Amino acid sequence: MRRSAGLVFETHSLTVDNERGIATGWLGGTLSLRGRELAGELGARRRADGIQAVHASDLARAVETVEIAFEGSGIPIELDWRLREIDYGELNGAPVAVLERERALRIDRRFPGGESYRDTVARVADFLEGVSSDERILVIGHTATRWALDHLLDGEELESVVTRPFDWRPGWEYTRGPRRFAAGAPA
Repeated sequence: MRRSAGLVFETHSLTVDNERGIATGWLGGTLSLRGRELAGELGARRRADGIQAVHASDLARAVETVEIAFEGSGIPIELDWRLREIDYGELNGAPVAVLERERALRIDRRFPGGESYRDTVARVADFLEGVSSDERILVIGHTATRWALDHLLDGEELESVVTRPFDWRPGWEYTRGPRRFAAGAPA
């Protein structure tokens, strides 16, 4: 099926750390058994969706997701560090509950030894500058990647997106306007 040009976003599949309540950050992470099943479902959902290229975070959990979902599909895959989760610095691998208390404080102030949410937005914005507006692409990233897209493409306030709970679903879709992306309906 050929669908219109645009950007489809999916998160990496469920990890062992996700199941344990750990915020992996810039650590690699490993998919859980359920995560590997979900990666297969992602591939089944997206292979016939008109996707012309997959751009994914280079962190191990995203790479594993892509390999399971698109192995043998012939769809070009590009790994890109700019699509990584926020770097929690000294708090990479900390309990999610600890980081949830920090989010509102880290919009412009970096995590010790890491990044701020605004730093993450800048990385994702740089990625978007180089994306072809004539293709339908799939981006596989992390919570902070999606929040950056919501801020950049939906125009949502960064302070709002980073303080609300992450609401997983099978994909978010953004369509392109003449010079930038424009928010679209869920994929």
